[in-house]
Amino acid sequence: MKLLFALLLCFLLLTSIFMEPALAAPRFCESKCRARCAKAKVKARCAKYCNICCAKCKCVPSGTYGNKHQCPCYKKMKNSKGKPKCP
Repeated sequence: MKLLFALLLCFLLLTSIFMEPALAAPRFCESKCRARCAKAKVKARCAKYCNICCAKCKCVPSGTYGNKHQCPCYKKMKNSKGKPKCP
């Protein structure tokens, strides 16, 4: 019985660790990324990458372009080609 309880506790702890980024983003990131991508030519792609960056960094720079100094993590993220990942 104690073993079952210990396994259940470990499972809950691990799932909460891995689910945090997915749960941190929804409302905050959606509204911030909608504003950030308002003038983007390809809004869907902009929103996708903005939400990925927001979930990881928990911040989005203000405005539709630039201002990345407001969110250093957002500024540092690069794609596989070494170019900025976050819009």
